[in-house]
Amino acid sequence: MSTTIKGSDGKERCRWCAATADYLAYHDTEWGFPVGDDRRLFEKLSLEGFQSGLSWRTILTKRENFRAAFHGFDFDKIAHFTRRDVERLLKDEGIVRHRGKIEAVINNAQRARELVEREGSLAAYIWRYEPGRAHLAMPQTMSTSAESVALSKDLKKQGWKFVGPTTVYAFMQAMGLINDHAEGCVIRAKAESARKNFKRPG
Repeated sequence: MSTTIKGSDGKERCRWCAATADYLAYHDTEWGFPVGDDRRLFEKLSLEGFQSGLSWRTILTKRENFRAAFHGFDFDKIAHFTRRDVERLLKDEGIVRHRGKIEAVINNAQRARELVEREGSLAAYIWRYEPGRAHLAMPQTMSTSAESVALSKDLKKQGWKFVGPTTVYAFMQAMGLINDHAEGCVIRAKAESARKNFKRPG
């Protein structure tokens, strides 16, 4: 089966983005484009954790609700969440009400603050795990990589939760640490250009 599909504009795109209308804008403007903003990186890692066992469509349609519930994923604020906040979030029908995942975001916010104090920024730390060209597999043929395994392992060592190698690999795909757009996808070159012009944090 081809990894691309022709869109209504006649252009080839990654096949997965045809599954629902919600995916198209996300695929064309976000997925695979490099991100150096700490809050956006934390948001995506948190949402990937919430996605565990669910579809990305479920999370994407609720993303604005998640942003409202978690103060725009400002980890300095989330780090101070209490048991009362957990109970509030468990009653919020606009998000995924899973106690373990909610508590993981709060825990991870505390770990993120510690990491920033140590490393300067979340972005500087995460981008160290960007794979070299020699390590890249064919687009969309992997669900983990040596780098996602290494980053997952190090985050877990620091006390982060819901950051398994598959979750971390999906995060790396989405945040542009790799360009996993299919070879024939019209967006692949745009994502590659953005990666080329991206100033790596450090």
